[in-house]
Amino acid sequence: MSLDTIRNVRGEPEELVPSRYALRIGDIDVLVVSDGVLPLPTKMLAHNADPAVRGAWLDDMFLPPDAFDWSLNVVMVRSGGQTILVDAGLGLDPDLNLPRAGQTIRRLESAGIDLGSVTDVVLTHMHMDHVGGLLVDGVKQRLRPDLKIHVAAAEVKFWEAPDFTRVSMPPGFPDALRATAKRFAGEYRNQLNLFDDEHVVAPGVVVRRTGGHTPGHSVVRMASGGDGLTFAGDAVFAVGFEHPDWHNGFEHDPEEAVRVRRRLLMELAASGEQLVATHLPFPSVGRVAVAGDAFRWVPAFWDY
Repeated sequence: MSLDTIRNVRGEPEELVPSRYALRIGDIDVLVVSDGVLPLPTKMLAHNADPAVRGAWLDDMFLPPDAFDWSLNVVMVRSGGQTILVDAGLGLDPDLNLPRAGQTIRRLESAGIDLGSVTDVVLTHMHMDHVGGLLVDGVKQRLRPDLKIHVAAAEVKFWEAPDFTRVSMPPGFPDALRATAKRFAGEYRNQLNLFDDEHVVAPGVVVRRTGGHTPGHSVVRMASGGDGLTFAGDAVFAVGFEHPDWHNGFEHDPEEAVRVRRRLLMELAASGEQLVATHLPFPSVGRVAVAGDAFRWVPAFWDY
C-alpha cells in the first residue's frame, strides 16, 4: 500500500484505526470519540479482589496479567440546536507515561467539528482524563466566550480539598489529579454552570449526579423518540458487569461506587436502553443483561 492511498483530500495521513462512531437516539445525534488508551496496572481494575480471581478473569478475557489498556471515550451530542461535548479526554500527558491518549481535540477536528460550534460541555467528573482536553494550549481561545460547562456542585467542592485516602492509584496519579483539577477550576470558573442533583442540558439530554466514583460523579442520559442511551462516565468499567463489587483504584468512595454501579446496571438491564462508558472498549456501545447476581455486557454490532 502506498502512502497516497491513506491520505485524505487535504494530503494529511488518515488514521488506520477508526476513532469515532456515530449513532442516533431519536432526533439526537451522538458521536462516540476515542481519546486513545491508558495503559495501567491490572490491580487498579479490582484492588479488593483476590489476585488469583482477578488473574483468572484477565486470562478468560485473553488479556495480559500485568497491564491493561483502558479505552478512553468522550461523546459529542447534537440536540435542539446545541452542540454538547461530554467530557474532554486527557489532553497533554501529565508526565505519567500516557502517550497513547489525549487525542480528543485532534479527532474532533478530523470529524469536521469546529470547537467554536460547541455550545455546552458536560463533565461527568473532574479527573484529569475527563477535563484535560480543555487545558490543551490554544483550546480555550477557540471555544465560544458564552460556553457553558455543566458540572455537579459537589464535584467542584470536592476538588477544593480532595480526599485520596480510599483510592489505590500508582505513584504520581494523586498529585497529577489534584493539579489538573485545580488548574481547570481556575481557568474555567466563570463558565461553570453548577447543578445539585439533576439538570436538563438540552432537549432530551439530562445530566444526573450519582456520586460514588467521586462525590459529584454524574451520568448523562439522552432520550428521544422512545429510544435512550446513557453515558455512564466512570460508573462502569470492563470488569464491572461480571464483578460489580470489585473496587476500581480511582474510586474515592468504593462502597458507594459499588451501589451506584449495581443500581445503574439494574436500571439499564430493565429498560434495555444503550450504554456507553468512558473506559469500555471503543466504541463501547451496548446493552446490559442480568446474569445471576451480576450482569452481562452485550456489545452492539457495529453499524457501518
